[in-house]
Amino acid sequence: MKCPYCGYVESKVIDSRPTDESERIRRRRECIKCGRRFTTYEVIETTPLIVIKKDKSREEFDSGKVLGGMVRACEKRPVPLDVLEEAVRDIEMTLRNSLEKEVPSYKIGELAMEKLRGIDEVAYVRFASVYRQFKDIDSFMKELQTLLSSRDGDGK
Repeated sequence: MKCPYCGYVESKVIDSRPTDESERIRRRRECIKCGRRFTTYEVIETTPLIVIKKDKSREEFDSGKVLGGMVRACEKRPVPLDVLEEAVRDIEMTLRNSLEKEVPSYKIGELAMEKLRGIDEVAYVRFASVYRQFKDIDSFMKELQTLLSSRDGDGK
């Protein structure tokens, strides 16, 4: 690390700790040459995650959009916001851990439905009805039957 005072390229780390958000590391350094101290911040560099939409257009992944859809599905339901935020973090981590640089939007929708299914069944059905674009009551009932049969299989 280059000293901001004398320009010397070697320094030693005196103290190192995560910031409040734990997304960066704060380091106190001391220049080997002039002895002055300075602070640096280390940030993890991430590559952007690109979403391939239905119309084949591409845009950067936005966790806010996923959270917004899940919040709408949970409207007037007893689901705390922090539970949904945690679910969105899990979805993003799953996508990033897949090591794919581009991910189809349907994969994100499927992951969101999977999370909502475990959080709140009503919210799951609401999300699924919009996501899967149910055309009539029969397709809606088919999804409910699938939910009920998997629920019976889980012993609930």
